[in-house]
Amino acid sequence: MAAINTMEKKLAEYKCDTNEAICMKLVRFPEDVEDDRTTFHPEFSHQVYGDDEVAFGYKGLQIQLFYTAGNLSTLFKVKYSSKVTETFDCVEPDDIEGKIREIIPAGFTCNSDDFISLLEKEANFQPFGTLLHTYTVHSEDAGELTYQIHKVDVNCAGFHDYHKRLQTFLMWFIETASFIDADDDRWDFFLVFEKYNKDGETLYATVGYMTVYNYYVYPDKTRPRVSQMLILPPFQGEGHGAQLLEAVHRFYCSLPKVQDITAEDPSESYVKLRDYVLVKLCQGLPSFTADKLPLGFSADMAKEAQDKLKINKKHARRVYEILRLRATDMSDEDKAREYRLEVKKRLFGPYRKNQREMAKMKKCLRPEELLSHVDQMDTQTQHEELEKSYQVVVEDYRRIIERIATHA
Repeated sequence: MAAINTMEKKLAEYKCDTNEAICMKLVRFPEDVEDDRTTFHPEFSHQVYGDDEVAFGYKGLQIQLFYTAGNLSTLFKVKYSSKVTETFDCVEPDDIEGKIREIIPAGFTCNSDDFISLLEKEANFQPFGTLLHTYTVHSEDAGELTYQIHKVDVNCAGFHDYHKRLQTFLMWFIETASFIDADDDRWDFFLVFEKYNKDGETLYATVGYMTVYNYYVYPDKTRPRVSQMLILPPFQGEGHGAQLLEAVHRFYCSLPKVQDITAEDPSESYVKLRDYVLVKLCQGLPSFTADKLPLGFSADMAKEAQDKLKINKKHARRVYEILRLRATDMSDEDKAREYRLEVKKRLFGPYRKNQREMAKMKKCLRPEELLSHVDQMDTQTQHEELEKSYQVVVEDYRRIIERIATHA
């Protein structure tokens, strides 16, 4: 037994956390390759290495996935200090390389010198598609940096292969990501690039992107649905997501055939970002002025948001709640109570559905069957959950209001 435990401990030394082992870079200059400060790691690796996000069979494992900053030409190398087969017979290590090769497209290099030579070709890389929007961000280190947002369709020369490289990032930074069929011409692509200077030349670095699928709406409309959105880690927290989402929204607002703009299974962070962008867009609409907000969410608000900004009623209602909170003196008990009841009225929807289901059950279930459902729909519990939901919503709304005030 002791021998088995000793063996298990020794084998455990050959387990590596794949989130730590995978080292990623967006390389602009040759010196970036050896500079640890430019390295970032995945948030997730379970889609490649399993739910445990562990690789077995190596000590000191490092999986290098380096990309040139613009064209995303790829270096893929696996390094380790020792392998389990060097110590133990009949113990097979995981196929680390094979799993990566399944998701990165052909054309990568495994040689660092060849990769560095590819940096010389970055001067030839130009953003794909049509320029939609240009903006600047102030950096303490570099001053004013310029960014561009481009719209691209699948037929753009060279984009198909570039997109194959770009979408590999999804596997590491979106928990339930999957690759899309980019040959379908109903896809729209929106990309963010940074302009930077290298040896007197203007080059472009990939910052992030969004994919949008155009669904048909009877009889003659379309409903663009955001499918994927990712700002690459070195650029996160700088406001690029908001710039991208607003630019995309404004683009579709200009198209008469668009019914409204939605998102596929939006994450919590995406919903907060969308709230921020839509509040920015709606706050100047006549129906959302401060004097009209205390009167409640109106048909005029829903219609104006739909007609002018392609915002559906559900999203417009959230915008109204945020703007009303901003316009409400919450130190006034009566006004605060009115606001609280207004928000809870919307939040109460799922609980009201439960009550209707309970009424139906009372008619068709025997007493002993009904008893098993009562606890799930206890009124007191519902009130407590409703209050919790309200507090969470208001806290999120306050953060959005603060962000808008900061960037006013």
